[in-house]
Amino acid sequence: MAQKVLMKGNEAIAEAAIRAGCRHYFGYPITPQTEIAAYMAKRMPKIGGTFLQAESEIAAINMVYGCASTGYRAMTSSSSPGISLKAEGISYLAGADLPALIVNIQRGGPGLGGIQPSQSDYFFMTRGPGHGDFHVIVLAPASVQEMADMTRLAFDLSEKYRMPAMLLADGTMGQMMEPVELPEEEISPEDARKNKPWATCGTEMKRPHNIVNSLYLKPDELEKTNIERFERYARLEAEECRWEEYMMDDAEFCVVSCGITARVSKNAILEARKRGVKVGMIRPITLYPFPAKAFAKAAEKVKAFLTVELNMGQMKEDVELAIRCSKPISTCNRVGGMIPSADQVTAAIMNLK
Repeated sequence: MAQKVLMKGNEAIAEAAIRAGCRHYFGYPITPQTEIAAYMAKRMPKIGGTFLQAESEIAAINMVYGCASTGYRAMTSSSSPGISLKAEGISYLAGADLPALIVNIQRGGPGLGGIQPSQSDYFFMTRGPGHGDFHVIVLAPASVQEMADMTRLAFDLSEKYRMPAMLLADGTMGQMMEPVELPEEEISPEDARKNKPWATCGTEMKRPHNIVNSLYLKPDELEKTNIERFERYARLEAEECRWEEYMMDDAEFCVVSCGITARVSKNAILEARKRGVKVGMIRPITLYPFPAKAFAKAAEKVKAFLTVELNMGQMKEDVELAIRCSKPISTCNRVGGMIPSADQVTAAIMNLK
């Protein structure tokens, strides 16, 4: 049985990535995700891996592109302004159908904003973080244990669907410490590299050369690749939507939240139930693909929805789309690095009608 250890969320991501077969990390320091880079700087040289602090976020994501094209598991991490700088490279990864892990430990914005936690990159990540028609897989953990578990899941899904994966967490999740159980069995880098016939890893004169590229000068070819890519996205949506339901069996109202605000919301739900309000929660785990069917089903019985967010109400729009605006939706939110208290969420629940 694996032993639990006390770790920061950022550290849990780094160690889980190593155990998932990642030996190539390229990044640049920025608060509140710097512990990921610091952990990799310490561990990678000891296990024959590569840690490289690039000269910029732009350089780091392009190093991920090069490494991922060889079939090895590669990753980078940053925080909101740094992810903006990586956007072009993320689009290139998607355009070349390359799997890779990108971690975004969000801070407040826009601009440099502040270093406190935020969920204001929701639109940026779920709509396609870069130019062109594309998506990335977006996973939203709500505990340090999930930070570790979803790191491996992100690598697996990224390779299964040949697209970048984003682990999206607010700054609180990156900085908080909790007991975490890490897998005892590690995946070797070479095993993780197997079964990738597209990789640029040498032909041994047994097959044609592989070319990794995102440039298509013939319009019909670009159209064909975009259509094929969206067919994969459709399979992803059909097979990989994930969510958690909390006290929804008899719920008359539904709270929607992820990350740290979902944890606050659970306490608020317990208090509201003490006051006689039947309320539950649906926590999206995959923000892309968004678990729309779960909300459509909930809309058949609940009277109203409440989103609890660290932004100006971005997830609310996805809930509206999922339920076709069939029920009222309100928002309890804080921004600028502020986190709503359980009392504030409870008060918002009590105002639902």
